[in-house]
Amino acid sequence: MARKMIAIDLDGTLLHSDNTISVYTAETIRKVTARGHLVIIATGRPFSMAAAHYDHLGLTTPLISFNGALTHIPNQRWSQELSVTIDKRYLFDVLEQKQAFAADFIASEYRKKFYITMDNPGAIRPELFGVEKITDQMRLDPLKITQNPKGLLMQTRHEDKYALANDMRRYFNNELEIDSWGGPLNILEFSARGVNKAFALKHLLSIYKLTREELIAFGDEHNDTEMLALARTGYAMKNANPILLPYADEQLTLTNEEDGVAKELEKLFL
Repeated sequence: MARKMIAIDLDGTLLHSDNTISVYTAETIRKVTARGHLVIIATGRPFSMAAAHYDHLGLTTPLISFNGALTHIPNQRWSQELSVTIDKRYLFDVLEQKQAFAADFIASEYRKKFYITMDNPGAIRPELFGVEKITDQMRLDPLKITQNPKGLLMQTRHEDKYALANDMRRYFNNELEIDSWGGPLNILEFSARGVNKAFALKHLLSIYKLTREELIAFGDEHNDTEMLALARTGYAMKNANPILLPYADEQLTLTNEEDGVAKELEKLFL
């Protein structure tokens, strides 16, 4: 079989709800990789929150993080790296509106560090940020913000995160991409206008001299719409948000908890 590029979301797609990858899924991905196919993690997570899963799978391919704002090969210099930031003025605006947005926390994300508001420390799960605990050095103080961030994360208490995302897009005059995470967490992610997973995948297809005909994608949430629309075959998880289904070519019969991605990869490639 000709080499394929296989783009896979993390939360609600590859990961179980406890933030783990099953042994079966990890072994399946390693077998698919050994056959020459390019497995690409494409996540809205910051790099620091995706790195452990990338390493666990033994991948050496580029990693798409921050919902497409950073595409790089971890632990090495790569001349084809793609990096886009958000103007920090948007962060300051979100901070000013944090009560209106019912924010539990707001995090300003960079490649290897982050700053986070601590108004509601009990709502912060350190493991999501790849650390054992949140320290005062990580406190989001506007005086610390001297560089434009790669992305922003906001956990909200709003009863409908999708409605809130729509309201926030209007508030920012559609100058930002605002999407929701998959899985149970009530988290919204922000990236620069026009930046999404498909934006990054087009970059990779060009580098590897492949076309969308060789692209397969798996996702479950609103931030996967462009990626599934781009792919020759886009798979929505059984547990996918209904908003994603019009962009999918097929909906899997299994959820992320049932290793739906690995079962489909096994049928396709093994």
